[in-house]
Amino acid sequence: MKIENEDALDNFVICHKCFTLNEETPIKDGSKACCSECGGILYRYDSKLIDHGLALSITGFIFFVLANLFPLIQIDILGSEQFITIPKTIFSLLDNGFYIVGLICAFLIFIFPLMIFVINMLLFLLLKMERGEKLTKELLILLSHITPWSMADIFFISILVALVKLVAFGQIHIGVAFWALMIFVLIDIYITKSIHLSEIWMLRKRILLNEDEK
Repeated sequence: MKIENEDALDNFVICHKCFTLNEETPIKDGSKACCSECGGILYRYDSKLIDHGLALSITGFIFFVLANLFPLIQIDILGSEQFITIPKTIFSLLDNGFYIVGLICAFLIFIFPLMIFVINMLLFLLLKMERGEKLTKELLILLSHITPWSMADIFFISILVALVKLVAFGQIHIGVAFWALMIFVLIDIYITKSIHLSEIWMLRKRILLNEDEK
C-alpha cells in the first residue's frame, strides 16, 4: 500500500484490534465498516449521531456545572460541620503547599472534563450547522489527546471509598453535587463507550462531501 502524502492518511483507518491500515469507504446510514483482516468494527455511520451527541453533551455540561457549584458531601464530626466541593478540594491542596498535586487534580477532574464536554458541544453544533471544516478537524484532534486524561470517574470512585471510611467517624450527608457528579460520570462513560471518534470523523466527511456536491 503506497501513500503519496500526509493528507492521504485521512482516507485510511487503523483497526484498534489488529492495527491493520484499512482504506476508508463510504457506507450507508445505519451500517458499519469492518476490518479486512480481523473483522473488527472500524466505524459506523449514523445520521442521528449529531442530535444524540449534542443532547448528551449539553446535559453532561449542565450536571458538571451543578457538581461544581453545590457541596458534594457534608461531614458532621463532634458537632463540627464541613462542606466539601470540587473547587474547595483543589484550592485546599494548593493552600497547603501541594502545588503539583493540586494542579494535577485541577486538570484531571476539572479542566479536562470541562474541555471535553465544551468541545463536544461545539463540535456537534458545528456539524449540525454544516460549518467549520478546519475547526472541526482541530477539535477532533484535540479531543483525541485530552480524552484519556479525564479522571472524573476515578475521582467519583475515590469519593465513594472515602465515604465508606468516614461513615464510622461521624454523620455524612450527601449533597446535590454528589448526585450531579454521578450523573455526569455516567453520561461521560456512555459518550466514551458509545460515540467513537472514528464515527464523528466519518460524519464530518459526509457533511463536507455534501457541501462540496452543492
